[in-house]
Amino acid sequence: MTTKHAIRTGFLVLGTAFLASCSIGAVTTNHGHLMSPEEIQQIQPGMGKEQVRMALGTPDTTSSIGGGSYYYISSKNQTGPFMGSKVVERRVAAVYFNEIGTVTRVANYGLKDGKVIDFISRKTPSHGRDASLLKQLFRNIGNTTGTAPGI
Repeated sequence: MTTKHAIRTGFLVLGTAFLASCSIGAVTTNHGHLMSPEEIQQIQPGMGKEQVRMALGTPDTTSSIGGGSYYYISSKNQTGPFMGSKVVERRVAAVYFNEIGTVTRVANYGLKDGKVIDFISRKTPSHGRDASLLKQLFRNIGNTTGTAPGI
């Protein structure tokens, strides 16, 4: 086997391994309440809050506006090599109550119904101009206002 042939074979093997790693390894994870449509259909107008909790479990979050609401949230995330994590499906089952605490309606919301909000943005806002490292290091040279300790 010649050196050129060995190098070509090596690149071919590495390229095949790289492409295989891109297609293999996508991991799907489910989070939250995984409810079937049949479970949600059990909830009928006129049921009380305790009956809803018995049928669906403790809600993920609640609202106290008006008669209140229960929200059951689930999401499906997909993570793969070189792509990070991406939400591929989100379901929210909302159970709305009237002032006396009985179900008025049940609504299902999906990913298309919501708006993505980045609550954790990993960026600290800076108010002012960006100074270079050298400007930051040498900005106080010649400052005679007595800012050093003991002056």
